[in-house]
Amino acid sequence: MYPIRNRACALIVEDEKILLIEMMSEYGLHYNLPAGGVEAGESIEEAVAREAFEEAGVEVEVGPLAALYQYMPHLSDNYASKTPSINFIFHCHLKEGSIARMPAIPDEHQVGVRWVPLDELTDVPLHPRIQQQLLDALASEQVSWTNEHDLPPF
Repeated sequence: MYPIRNRACALIVEDEKILLIEMMSEYGLHYNLPAGGVEAGESIEEAVAREAFEEAGVEVEVGPLAALYQYMPHLSDNYASKTPSINFIFHCHLKEGSIARMPAIPDEHQVGVRWVPLDELTDVPLHPRIQQQLLDALASEQVSWTNEHDLPPF
């Protein structure tokens, strides 16, 4: 039996650009949404705001759920983690005066924070490859659900 980790993810779009975390790992250069695990005693919305601040230095207003993504390591060669997760992706808006920046203590593989134009999103190596699901979530009010095995390989 696998434990399933709840992950909180921030979908932040300003001026037709999406805020992504730039990573360098054994998989090469790739990008992630600001995201991480929900800690004990923390709501998913609180975790979204905390992760956005920890990874991108931004304070956000957490909005509605945009998408759900299920990660199953045995279907993915364990490329992200050995722990299955449900990723809750929330629409977020920057609080006034908040500016994205590299954190003082970044995650181990984090090398930058980058605003990517939405019309270039499908061209960047996003991890996981949920570009179309994010674009669909931005275009509609419906929540998108994606399974790992439904996505193109990383």
